[in-house]
Amino acid sequence: MSLIKLLGIPESYSQHGPQVDHLIEVIHWFMLALFVGWSIFFLVCLFKFRKSKNPKASYQGVRSHLSTHLEIGVILIEAVLLLGFAFPLWAERVDDWKTVQEMNPTRVRVVGWQFGWTYHYPGADGKFGRIDPQLISGTNELGIDYSDPNALDDFTSPILKLPVNRPAVLNVTSKDVIHNYSIVPMRAQQDAIPGQEHALWFTPIKTMETYVICGQLCGEGHANMVGSMEVGDDKEFDQWFSEQSAAALKSHQATE
Repeated sequence: MSLIKLLGIPESYSQHGPQVDHLIEVIHWFMLALFVGWSIFFLVCLFKFRKSKNPKASYQGVRSHLSTHLEIGVILIEAVLLLGFAFPLWAERVDDWKTVQEMNPTRVRVVGWQFGWTYHYPGADGKFGRIDPQLISGTNELGIDYSDPNALDDFTSPILKLPVNRPAVLNVTSKDVIHNYSIVPMRAQQDAIPGQEHALWFTPIKTMETYVICGQLCGEGHANMVGSMEVGDDKEFDQWFSEQSAAALKSHQATE
């Protein structure tokens, strides 16, 4: 059984997930080695400097430099962990962002609120309409400005729907307080900050239904801030997307 399963972490369903899992495993094995090493050192100190062997206090202390060497060794190992694993993985993610932009990704605005998530799709034209907070109402919860032609085919959904094996770019924001948008099976997480949009990207590799949570304490209903996510095949998603976009366009044209 892998360490990931022992830790109770759900299976990964994103393209970059195995790399994240590998880093988690390396860090935890390193933490275990540190725990065992320092525990042994602690027990040795208890035995070596016990009262029966050292009835009088020594004002000179230990003359050995072993502890200093150990600390230097730990620092070097941590530097290797940071420079050899964390930085290269992050650099690869940054390079992925450039590649994703060229792959016609599925784009979605994710808006957090106390206590739920709403998803804003750009419609068939691929362009998001303007957002004006002053337009927020019971029938327009995101404040989409439908006087903008780009907004006419925009639509919202309470469920995040994505196609499998196609990159997804989620622009995450919030209507009220700071939230944290977290999809554990996708190994994807991003703070949702009012007035700001931050991109989160990944590629689902399996059709599935899962959940999203808020990873930031945001109020009394925080524990109930759970949403749904569905990953389907290309044809199913494209059909759903086209139907939703066409219905939104027809509805908004009828009200003009």
